[in-house]
Amino acid sequence: MHAPAVLAQDLARGFLLLTDLGTTMYLAALNSTSAPALYADAFDALMRFQRASREGELPPYDETTLARELALFPDWYIARHLDRSMTAGERETLANAYQAILKNNLAQPQVFVHRDYHSRNLMVSTPNPGVLDFQDAVYGPITYDIVSLLRDAYIEWDEERQLDWAVRYWERARKEALPVHSDFALFWRDFEWMGVQRQLKVLGIFARLAYRDGKDGYLQDLPRVMRYLRAACNRYRELGPLGGLLDALADRAPAVDYSF
Repeated sequence: MHAPAVLAQDLARGFLLLTDLGTTMYLAALNSTSAPALYADAFDALMRFQRASREGELPPYDETTLARELALFPDWYIARHLDRSMTAGERETLANAYQAILKNNLAQPQVFVHRDYHSRNLMVSTPNPGVLDFQDAVYGPITYDIVSLLRDAYIEWDEERQLDWAVRYWERARKEALPVHSDFALFWRDFEWMGVQRQLKVLGIFARLAYRDGKDGYLQDLPRVMRYLRAACNRYRELGPLGGLLDALADRAPAVDYSF
């Protein structure tokens, strides 16, 4: 992948000299005209990364890590952002949903996972894209990075485009002998369920960034992430109770002012 190269370093004094990937994020460059080519380049880079996968080279994206991420949702989004306490029944509903989500996530084929592959970490550059923020890379579910890219917390596309781009990735991944399902419907289901895990995590992380770290700007992205999550919950019977819990919490939540 086209990542910054370290040209020189003085770690004792905190200095690195790196190659420059420019100043234009994908987020600034993406529009209806540019998106197909930019995403095609992002798919190419991602598949090169995935083809290089070897077990044991990166930390495993295991059940402990995935579950720790899911815990951010009740701790920071529900308790802190919504200022709500869950009943015993609601906690059970959430726990059952988490069990089903993790079962799906852990059953997926494993590859290298960037873990934050989206429009703010991809730079328009030559070769394209330049890839940043890869320090938390792991070995985990193959759909994680593609759902991060197509259900981006910072830019939203209609579902028809998401589906079209996911098909294009899937077709190319099959040609590259990457371990995706031979049935696109099963791949899409994994994509959506992996997205649910990520969306729950992101809701918690963005709330934590706002309330713990004073980065209030992330709150304006919460509704977009919640739309992704609700849409997936509405499509799968097993996730219906989670969708009902989201509805119940929203009905009891105080109004939130995003105009800062």
